Amino acid sequence: MKRKVILKFTALILAGAFLLSGCASTTIINSSPNGAKIYIDGEPVGNTPYTYTDTKIVGSTTPIRLVMDGYEDYNTLLKRNEEANVGAIIGGIFFLFPFLWTMDYKASHTYELIPASK
Repeated sequence: MKRKVILKFTALILAGAFLLSGCASTTIINSSPNGAKIYIDGEPVGNTPYTYTDTKIVGSTTPIRLVMDGYEDYNTLLKRNEEANVGAIIGGIFFLFPFLWTMDYKASHTYELIPASK
């Protein structure tokens, strides 16, 4: 009887760990050259390289703008559909809603800034 309780408790702990690890996704935003100002959702957040983390669901997009003197502004969308999240997939087996976070960002993104025309 004790063994069944321990097994159930262990399974619940593992499922919870997979569930919680599946929600957040992190990526490093780089630019070439480094040091560009970065705006996420229109708000200034720092300079490249920048570590970005969110808990948005699969298919979400986040507008990003890189700005640097002497270079054209670079506008792009960061899409949360680049890599499978095994923890969220396993968590989704036990609870349905982790399937909303089954995809993550790639580990890093590098954007090449173009010199401004004179």
